[in-house]
Amino acid sequence: MSLRALIIDYNGFFASCEQQERPELRDRPVAVVPVMAESTCVIACSYDAKSRGIKVGTPVSEARQLCPGIAIVESRPEIYIRYHQKLIQAVETCLPVTDVWSIDEVWCTLPPDWQNRRDALATARKIKAAIRRIAGDYLTCSIGIAPNAWLAKIASDLEKPDGLVVIESEELPQRLFPLELRDLPGVGGNMDTRLRAAGLDTVEKLCAARIETLRHIWGGIEGERMWERLRGTEVPLPPKRTSSLGHSHILPPNLRNLAGAEATLHRLLQKASMRLRASGFYAGGLHLALRFSGHTSWSTAATFTETQDTLELIRILNLLWARRPRTRGADAIHGVGVTLFDLGTVAGHTAMLPGIVDNGDRRAGLNAALDHINKKLGKHSVVFGGALGALDYAPVRIAFNRIPDLQIEEGDADGDLRPNDADLAKYRLIPRLA
Repeated sequence: MSLRALIIDYNGFFASCEQQERPELRDRPVAVVPVMAESTCVIACSYDAKSRGIKVGTPVSEARQLCPGIAIVESRPEIYIRYHQKLIQAVETCLPVTDVWSIDEVWCTLPPDWQNRRDALATARKIKAAIRRIAGDYLTCSIGIAPNAWLAKIASDLEKPDGLVVIESEELPQRLFPLELRDLPGVGGNMDTRLRAAGLDTVEKLCAARIETLRHIWGGIEGERMWERLRGTEVPLPPKRTSSLGHSHILPPNLRNLAGAEATLHRLLQKASMRLRASGFYAGGLHLALRFSGHTSWSTAATFTETQDTLELIRILNLLWARRPRTRGADAIHGVGVTLFDLGTVAGHTAMLPGIVDNGDRRAGLNAALDHINKKLGKHSVVFGGALGALDYAPVRIAFNRIPDLQIEEGDADGDLRPNDADLAKYRLIPRLA
């Protein structure tokens, strides 16, 4: 079976970008944080910091104890996005990129003439050299090569940093036996539990299982896809579907109050509205989340007639904000998040008749003009007044599987304040806001 897939996984990407940009950070442990505060947590770190026990989610205070002298630096997503673009450029001097999986991981399909070990390895080495030439010596990558992208992803994780690993079809499935179940892409905590309950507590047993068994455990076609991937078959990925979009941020100390939190929510919502329109969606739901000191959180949501109008979404945000807790300590807000859900396409949108429901359709021209001005002249050129007070804060955040467009917006969800689809499902049962 041919070697069809090549995966490039950049090593300690955010920290490596900082070391490439700032010579004083080179050859020392580095941790990247979302905001410079001792109460926050590490979102990325260099490999020498990882060797000291630091990982994503480690509190800054603990990181300092584990690694005295570690450099704590504030995240600069604009820099990381620009390096991502350089890395794509470097890869494409050698091989077309099939898909961008995240800011630090891309998939390439090897041409038929290069689907042998010698040419695949030569291509990988050329890619590494191109990255050093175009992006710099501190931007290294681990490359995995295999019969399918799923196996190539596993190969890219086997040697870090700066690894190069090939998994050939002749080695399957034995090459996978030393791995843990959680090392396999698509096997998370819940699936690990289900596999073990079915008696498949090792990768060797998983590989030996019948296709019908895996279909039963996964509850459908995904089990068959897993069976095929384990044997080197390239299984088409399901089409990507956007079910929600939003932004959440941990507030800096000077904005950890009601006024700062409210202004930041308005700024985030205005960015989300611009993204909504740029993506060609209408939203039928809005979720609001707050995090207080002590890591307690609160959230609420509402559904409504679909819209992409900023003023209508602001009206709904104000209604949800009025529901916030009024108990003691509820004014010490450390994090905020807004998520637009129940997304529908422009093609499926039905315009409302005048005088029946005002969902903002009549302001489409205004929204388009404001979007154009902000793209042309830069961020904050025109904003609605609720965002005043937070214009200097609401920085870019890079989501797991989406690279922000710096011309359109400067932020994305940090994760734990953003609801998943199961969380949002319950809100679809409540009456819509008028």
